[in-house]
Amino acid sequence: MEIATIRRDLNHSLTELGRAIDKLAVARAADLYALAWQQAAQAPPSETRQQRARLAEYKEILSSRRWQEAERRQAADPQSQPLPVPVPRTVRRPRPAAEPPPVRPTVVWSSDKMPEQSTSSSPGPRRRTAARTGPVPVVSRRPAQRPQPALLESGALWEIATQLRSHLEQVAHAGATTTWPTIRRRLPGLPRLHRDDESVVLWLVDEERRDGEPLLAALVTVGDRQMHPRFPAIAEQLGLSTGRTPAQQRAAWGYEVLRVHQHWRHRR
Repeated sequence: MEIATIRRDLNHSLTELGRAIDKLAVARAADLYALAWQQAAQAPPSETRQQRARLAEYKEILSSRRWQEAERRQAADPQSQPLPVPVPRTVRRPRPAAEPPPVRPTVVWSSDKMPEQSTSSSPGPRRRTAARTGPVPVVSRRPAQRPQPALLESGALWEIATQLRSHLEQVAHAGATTTWPTIRRRLPGLPRLHRDDESVVLWLVDEERRDGEPLLAALVTVGDRQMHPRFPAIAEQLGLSTGRTPAQQRAAWGYEVLRVHQHWRHRR
């Protein structure tokens, strides 16, 4: 689809969204907001920068207390029915390669009790079992892992990436790094993401960067300012080679963090 057509459809959706907000049409505004992000996801961020800025302004309105009160009031009114909004077919962007799942070790079960002896119908002396020597290994049960959220559509991922890029620019300006738990605390409206979607969002954050601009994704770390394990895969998808060995990847990541801090130090 041509960029001009995407812009035209997106501008039309934004116009309708503004009218729905003026009329406090909660359900229609929510559908139009989702539709606008689906349309914006079909074009590079550099081509829809103004439209994304308007969407950010509309999001503040849709998150305001006044709007939430109108949403609760209309939800309690059975007469209010949302108007249908056509949803175009969107082509999902390829996701960056994810790491292969770790090989699960073989679990050996043990017990303090000896296994029961098999009984036989034929008479005869029972064979004695030799006593077990040495310590008995204890298998600790791992706590149940929290289920991963469902994967999001491209429009929702672009919306999150646009919001996250602005936050990471502030982190870079401060010469700091961050983690996903910290990001969720700083951005309360950010939903909990699937691990694959976290990688996709970081990839989208830097996809709109200019030539030679460092990767803001390098600022998202784990633990005590350690390289995120998926950063090498994200960097490779964005055209930055980080090497093959862990030492080379950590060195490339550390240099990229330094470049990000230097690039954004004197920017607003």
